[in-house]
Amino acid sequence: MFWRRETKDEKGAELVEAALVLPLIILLVLGMFWLGRGYNSLQTLTRAAREGARLAVTPTCASCGNTFPTEAEVRAVIDASLLASSMDPASVTGFSMQRNVVLNPGSVPEVRGVVISFNYPYNLVLPFIPGSLTTLTLPVTVRMREET
Repeated sequence: MFWRRETKDEKGAELVEAALVLPLIILLVLGMFWLGRGYNSLQTLTRAAREGARLAVTPTCASCGNTFPTEAEVRAVIDASLLASSMDPASVTGFSMQRNVVLNPGSVPEVRGVVISFNYPYNLVLPFIPGSLTTLTLPVTVRMREET
């Protein structure tokens, strides 16, 4: 009789269940938070690349020869935009700027423009997950038509 009563008693079961489920819920909430911040960072990087592309496709004044800005000038605009958003421009890897790229192959007339692309590392901060699994590389590619 004593053993039957003890096995049917469920005192403290909620505490054990909470101890098992609570770390998973916390990890899920933190993951959603850091992925949201990662998406925000990707949008910031895209905006910076658009600022650089906007400068790259705009020729200078007619009395200056209508030349397009150099890659260094475009990179300086992107770096300034990243600094304004509290991001480190030194972390940008694989920066490339291609001019005179056909943006719509097969159509008449061809539209040419600039393609800017680069990568930026982003670190998620998640408990119980090793650091090598929480580093993401955010790729950014922007295409913009050249003005004529």
